[in-house]
Amino acid sequence: MKVAFLTGGTGFVGANLARLLLAEGWRVRALARPGSDRRNLAGLDLELVDGDLTDPGLEPALRGADAVFHVAAHYSFWRKEREALLRSNVGGTRNVLAAARRAGVPRTIYTSSVAAIGVKHGGVADESFQSPPEELIGTYKLSKYLAEREALAAAAAGQDVVIVNPTTPLGPWDRKPTPTGEILVRFLSGKMPALVETGLNFVDVADVARGHLLAYERGRSGERYILGGENLPLRRLLQRVGAEVGREAPRWSIPPWLPLGVAWIDEGLLGRLGRTPSVPIDAVRMSQESMYYDASKARLELGFTPSPIDEAIRAAIRWFAENGYFPQTGDKRQALWQ
Repeated sequence: MKVAFLTGGTGFVGANLARLLLAEGWRVRALARPGSDRRNLAGLDLELVDGDLTDPGLEPALRGADAVFHVAAHYSFWRKEREALLRSNVGGTRNVLAAARRAGVPRTIYTSSVAAIGVKHGGVADESFQSPPEELIGTYKLSKYLAEREALAAAAAGQDVVIVNPTTPLGPWDRKPTPTGEILVRFLSGKMPALVETGLNFVDVADVARGHLLAYERGRSGERYILGGENLPLRRLLQRVGAEVGREAPRWSIPPWLPLGVAWIDEGLLGRLGRTPSVPIDAVRMSQESMYYDASKARLELGFTPSPIDEAIRAAIRWFAENGYFPQTGDKRQALWQ
């Protein structure tokens, strides 16, 4: 029986990967910070390891593992989170890679993000594209870029490290939720009268989890693989979500200057006065351009075959409904979720 050491198992992608690993017959050791929300792992037959990504003593917990799946990352667009993002995402990745190397783990799969690749203005980016780091919007994207540099440096030094770059996953166990999950919840709650005209690459989180195993089995060390699905305008995604629950997508578009102005007042001014802001400046800046990606390399080299996102949409709606994220009303909901 193979043994996986998993970071980020309490999060969205990690919780789905933990379930897939267990279903495939792996033993799983999951790192979790003391006091963290562990509900995503409740009831699973795995070993929980108390610790933090930056703990200097991780090596013993990694000994005997056949693979490290380093999924964990600090995710925030708030500018005040800069130091925490760099410490966790860059320093934490460096520390996990070093612990895996000292423990003699044969292969590490590092979960990066298309955020590290950046945006190809007016086009579709693949793994060969790279935005200059100074053009990456916000510290989160920069931290993922710098963490990827750590992974590539480790691979260049002889460590077996494969990088995967998920796009925007949809599906169950999005407990925080992610920014995209929050959009779905707001829409399903009837609290989205208008939207920003943007676009993203959406992928079933189950396919992202499967892509991690494919990267372990077939990936080349030092290479990165985009795990993506469908390039869609946000409006089109919400139309497909709405079709599942009998709700129309917002008719109105928000002019780009409006949320940016709100964000500058909210984060830039009121945040400095001690108020908890709600609209990150960098999140608004990112939403002003479509972020489209091509997963052909993963399809060709890994055998990655993402499914249409319709089942992921249904799974996300069902999970958010069952966990009380939005009011459950309507006959169509009853037919879908019961």
